Amino acid sequence: MGKIRKRKRAESDSESKLNSSLETRTKPARATKGGANENLKDPYPSHDRPAPEECRAVRDTLLALHGFPQEFAKYRRKSTDDALKLAQDASELPALGESVLDGLVRTVLSQNTTEANSQRAFASLKSAFPTWEDVLSAGATDVENAIRCGGLAPTKASCIKNVLSCLLERRGKLCLEYLRDLSLDEIKSELSLFKGIGPKTVSCVLMFNLQRDDFPVDTHIFEIAKTIGWVPAVADRNKTYLHLNRRIPKELMFDLNCLLYTHGKLCSKCTSKRGNQPKKTCDNPCPLLKYCEASV
Repeated sequence: MGKIRKRKRAESDSESKLNSSLETRTKPARATKGGANENLKDPYPSHDRPAPEECRAVRDTLLALHGFPQEFAKYRRKSTDDALKLAQDASELPALGESVLDGLVRTVLSQNTTEANSQRAFASLKSAFPTWEDVLSAGATDVENAIRCGGLAPTKASCIKNVLSCLLERRGKLCLEYLRDLSLDEIKSELSLFKGIGPKTVSCVLMFNLQRDDFPVDTHIFEIAKTIGWVPAVADRNKTYLHLNRRIPKELMFDLNCLLYTHGKLCSKCTSKRGNQPKKTCDNPCPLLKYCEASV
C-alpha cells in the first residue's frame, strides 16, 4: 500500500509540474496576441538595429532636411501640460475636433491613392452626407460616387458602410470615442473586428487619432527600413512593423514616422523604384544612405 501511495504521489507531482510548464509556455502567447508594443513579439530579436540613438539621429536629420510635415502638424502631441488639460476636457477632441470615426474613414480613403485625392474624397463624402447616419442609410452607388475621386470606390464604400453597420449593431450609435478609454491591445482587438480594417489602418488610427505610441509601416517606411538595414533583407511588412515597434523609443515614434513617410515620398534614392510616378527629389545625396554602412 505504501508503494502504491508513493507512486500515486509521484504521478500527481509529475502531472502538476507538467501543467505548470504548459501554463508557463502558453501565457506569453496570450499576452502578445494583438497586445501593446511592449508585449509584441520581436521576429528579429538578434537584429539590434535601430538603436535608440540612431532613431534620434535619423529624426533630427530628416527634421533639418524637411521640417515637420504640415499635413501631420494638427495631430502632433502638445506638451504634457496641454495633454493633461485636454484629457480633463472630454468635450475637446484631439486633432482639431476630428473624431475617431472620422479618422478611421480618412485612413480607409487614403489607401492606394495620393494624399490630395484622399482628402478630396473625404471632403466630397462629408459634403454629400453630413452625418455618418446619412452615409449608412445611403445607397452603395451613391457612396461610391461621392468617393470616386479617391480610387477603389466600390471596395472603400463597402468597407465604410460595413464599419458603420457593425458599429451601430454592436454599440447602438455611430461613434468610436469609447476607444479612448481602452488599452492599446483592446483597441486593436476592437478595430480588427471590422471587416476590411487591417493592421496598418488600425496602427494609423492609434497614432494619429488616439495619440497612442504606435509605429505604422507603409510602403515608404518599409522600403527605407530595408534599405538602411533596420530590418533584415528578408523581412516582410508585418514583421517590420513588429520589429520597429519593439526597437523605436516611444517618444520618437510619431515624429520619426511622419518624417520617414514624407522622405519616402520625396526621395527616390533610398527607396526602390516602384510604380510609374517619378518622385520629386533634389540632386543632393540622400542623407539616410550613410546609415547603410552600419548594416554592413
